[in-house]
Amino acid sequence: MTTEEEREAVNLAADWADISQGLRKDLGHQAHSQWIKPIQPGNYCKETGTLDLYLPTEFSANWVNDRFADRLSLAWKIARPDVRHVRILVQPGRRQLPELRLGSSGRPSRAPANDSAQSAGDPLSAALSGEAFTALGQGPAGIDASQTFSSFVTGESNVLACNAAQRMAATETPQFSPLYLKASTGQGKTHLLHAIGHAYLTNHPHARIFYCSAERFMVEFVQALRQNQMIEFKARLRGFDLLLVDDIQFIIGKASAQEELLYTIDALLAEGKRLVFAADRAPQALDGVEPRLLSRLSMGLVADIQPADIELRRAILENRLQRFASIDVPTDVVEFLARTINRNVRELVGGLNKLIAYAQLTGQQVSLQLAEEQLTDILSANRRRITIDEIQRTVCQFYRIDRTEMSSKRRARAVVRPRQVAMYLAKVLTPRSYPEIGRKFGGRDHSTVIHAVRLIEELRTRDADMDGDVRSLLRQLES
Repeated sequence: MTTEEEREAVNLAADWADISQGLRKDLGHQAHSQWIKPIQPGNYCKETGTLDLYLPTEFSANWVNDRFADRLSLAWKIARPDVRHVRILVQPGRRQLPELRLGSSGRPSRAPANDSAQSAGDPLSAALSGEAFTALGQGPAGIDASQTFSSFVTGESNVLACNAAQRMAATETPQFSPLYLKASTGQGKTHLLHAIGHAYLTNHPHARIFYCSAERFMVEFVQALRQNQMIEFKARLRGFDLLLVDDIQFIIGKASAQEELLYTIDALLAEGKRLVFAADRAPQALDGVEPRLLSRLSMGLVADIQPADIELRRAILENRLQRFASIDVPTDVVEFLARTINRNVRELVGGLNKLIAYAQLTGQQVSLQLAEEQLTDILSANRRRITIDEIQRTVCQFYRIDRTEMSSKRRARAVVRPRQVAMYLAKVLTPRSYPEIGRKFGGRDHSTVIHAVRLIEELRTRDADMDGDVRSLLRQLES
């Protein structure tokens, strides 16, 4: 490879890294990991403007070509205007699809790999592998068997949505349909969609479900329209017992697809079928969606998932750590991650996974220093700078004392304790040193600050009222 070719390969790899990161945000972690991450940029012909993208198997290449070709092509044309054509191919020398056989039902089924046939008596396993049903007649349904209700950690911010989701998967008919899950990115709405699908199949082993994103719904719709297969499309879609549609906000502005989804909702509801939608905004906030569809989306139950508070973030980390029993993660590291990674649950779990993986690969012990060193990108994105002035003001309002008491020499208990709490919070929530904190509290010595921090830490372990005060203040300051 010449120097120019090496430089071009490096540039392609850099462009792909940026494109892949953008697609991960749009498609979500699961779809990105399964279909986009394995893609490798290949040959690029400057004369024709043709770029080859390689995937390891024929199946994955066909799947990506059918569902993501337009998006990949657009992304590359934006990143490199000289790219005019994008081809999705099987990487040279890689394996092809295993032989497909028609089962007794007439649907394709794979030949058992490594002579380990799947038990025909396990309808749930067959369903999750995509053999008991298909999504619009093609491929697996996409239900992630690891994202179940048992692995979903509940707290005050998400318990309503979780309980409603469990009702949708129960054997008895739910009192509401459709269920609309509203949450910002990374708060668990997609997890609940998969959990509903998994639990519904457990309770109804022979049911047919369809899980997809709104974008995929539109792609399937357009393909059926172009191929004059709308009758078959409608029949297949309305034959499902449970419809799960994620990221419904992306159906904005597509009038014909909206109309078909509207008719599908009406048809399924009339037959007592169950529907669940998820989006990052409430139905009324969906711009470009016709009023009739908005009415259908909001006619059941709209369940909001709020950002996880610090108690829930702690619980999620503790739950996750059960999978890494052999790894010692100190309590102060768990507290640090729960307190600092507060934007969404996906980043929180991702930060923990990254930290543990780094420790395992390098043989280092998990520590607070290692977390600060290796998670700088995540921490900087989540960090909201809290000042000592803000802490003092909040503590004074909470204990109803004058702001000047933070710097005064008074030693009355009603003043000293709030001052010590403020010093403790200043050490926990800011990067300031003990001497710097002391100067903000009337020029006190650093030893006074150390004493206050240790005292409040000790009081929190044996005084429930003090611990409650500190927790309340932390929620106010971090909100």
